Amino acid sequence: MPHLTSLLGFALVSLGMVLTPGPNMIYLISRSITQGPAAGMVSLGGVALGFIFYMLCAAFGITALLFAVPYAYDALRLAGAAYLLWLAWQALKPNGRSPFQVRKLAIDSPRKLFVMGFVTNLLNPKIAMLYLALLPQFIDPTAGSVLTQSLVLGSTQTIISVGVNGLIALGAGSIALFLGERPTWLKLQRWLMGTVLAGLAVRMALETRKA
Repeated sequence: MPHLTSLLGFALVSLGMVLTPGPNMIYLISRSITQGPAAGMVSLGGVALGFIFYMLCAAFGITALLFAVPYAYDALRLAGAAYLLWLAWQALKPNGRSPFQVRKLAIDSPRKLFVMGFVTNLLNPKIAMLYLALLPQFIDPTAGSVLTQSLVLGSTQTIISVGVNGLIALGAGSIALFLGERPTWLKLQRWLMGTVLAGLAVRMALETRKA
């Protein structure tokens, strides 16, 4: 099992990333606004399957990587820190686009909604980087099975992301209306998430390699 501090730290990273607009959020919001909350939830099922796919692939890959190339940790750590800084800039840069400013989509069947949610997540660079570069930073080989730690951390990320995206999909229309009338709230959310991600990036960059 991962240490409690590692579990809480990864949970915070996962929350910060899911609240930062990306392909998954934009697709789910677009689908919910266009076709209704039910369609958004079906799409979310596909997204959730994508998380599980990434988690299993990364868990077994990370296990082999950490044992075969221990110093790969440093390369992954610095890559993860750089990516968090890039996400922070995307949140803080002027004229950033809100994910609630979306285009209309065609009406699709439940099967296609599920498949598109799955494919959107598989092609999402943010999720790929989360599992390839960020998750290993919270694994301590001295704390027990690396595979078990990977699965626990990955499950934590999946629960957080599905929960947050589910709430967003269900309330997409109301949230879009609320933020459209209160641009200051949208700016505050962007600055808060950008600051959190930048702080996590600095912490990760300065962290020493686990023994």
